[in-house]
Amino acid sequence: MNFSDAFAPFKSLRNPVFARLYAAQTTSLLGDALTWVGLALLAFELGGSHSAQILAFALTLRVTAFVLLSPLAGLLADRLNRKAIMVTADVVRMVVIGLLPFVTQVWQVYALMFTVNAFTAFFTPTFQATLPAVTTDEELPAALSLSSATNELLGVLGPGIAAGVAAFLGTRNIFFIDAATFLASGVLIFTLPARLRNEDAAAGTDERVTVTAVLEGTRLLWKNTVMRYALLLELVAAVSGALILVNTVGLVRGQLHLPEARYGWVMAAFGIGATAAALLAGALTKRIAQTTFVILGAVLTSLAVLPANHAGLWPLMGLWLLAGAGQNAVNLATQTLIAEQTDEAHQGRVYGAHFAWSHLWWAFAYPLAGFLGIHFATRSFLYGGVVALFLLGSTWLLARRAPAPPIPLQAAASND
Repeated sequence: MNFSDAFAPFKSLRNPVFARLYAAQTTSLLGDALTWVGLALLAFELGGSHSAQILAFALTLRVTAFVLLSPLAGLLADRLNRKAIMVTADVVRMVVIGLLPFVTQVWQVYALMFTVNAFTAFFTPTFQATLPAVTTDEELPAALSLSSATNELLGVLGPGIAAGVAAFLGTRNIFFIDAATFLASGVLIFTLPARLRNEDAAAGTDERVTVTAVLEGTRLLWKNTVMRYALLLELVAAVSGALILVNTVGLVRGQLHLPEARYGWVMAAFGIGATAAALLAGALTKRIAQTTFVILGAVLTSLAVLPANHAGLWPLMGLWLLAGAGQNAVNLATQTLIAEQTDEAHQGRVYGAHFAWSHLWWAFAYPLAGFLGIHFATRSFLYGGVVALFLLGSTWLLARRAPAPPIPLQAAASND
């Protein structure tokens, strides 16, 4: 691989429509970092020693909103003006976040955070479905790589930036800056072309919103062999990822007896690995099949967690670098496979269904990681890694028994 290949994802910015979408996403991601740092500080201000319980319930509400509303959001993204959906979601989130500085009760935090995440459930699948519509087949992998790399990089840098803003402006004032990021995102999207989709692909569809229509994305997602395979491997990645997010602090602070700063180093290694994988995926997409990226990523992240309970600081950082790379290889390749395997008229609802199912995997993985961390603290990563490998092996056996590679939905539609 040439050195210049590392910059291949940035070539997607030559597409002016994607460049504005990317700028809107980056601004919105910075707002997300401000949201969660501000929420953590606000939870401590309101709940004191019960702040962890407040945050845990807020995260539960987040996942609940995603699982319940994303399939509907995907359906609407196929039928309505995608630009209008994203701008509306940004404006509502701006207003809701702008109300957080004035809350005085915990239930108000819950109500506002559920509302914010409800509209995030509409924004994100619509954004994901829009990328294939505004990029060429050659541009899409690079665009997804750059988008994912930015997401991971801000995941590492964003909390630090947010904490600095909070220290300078105060806990509650951080939400005003947060609201401004959603306003900026909405303005950028408002400048984009009118509908951000192929009108011919959407023509002639049944406009009724029924349970069957809402669940159609799930049906298409699970019916397609390649997408089903990738989705199940995301469950594998969720198990290892939840182990890392839930139990690393106990390993670093409790077992290794290292200071808080070292915990930051370890988690930064995880984010850097994910960022590097995203950039490499954009450079290697023409040489390695997306299905290969998915399985390699699942194997890598599962194996990386196995020896973690017996690793020191530097080996642990190396393991988490590999685990982060594996995590993003799975997630990024799955996004690309959905675009490749789904016709444009159905991409919104399939991305919506995927958003719901992938978060449902984490809703399973987080309690599992917590259970292992509490009851098997010195072997949590070993046992969790074994669970991940079991799921990986089961998925591989199911894939081998599949009758044949699926016909892409585009071809299937033309044969009807």
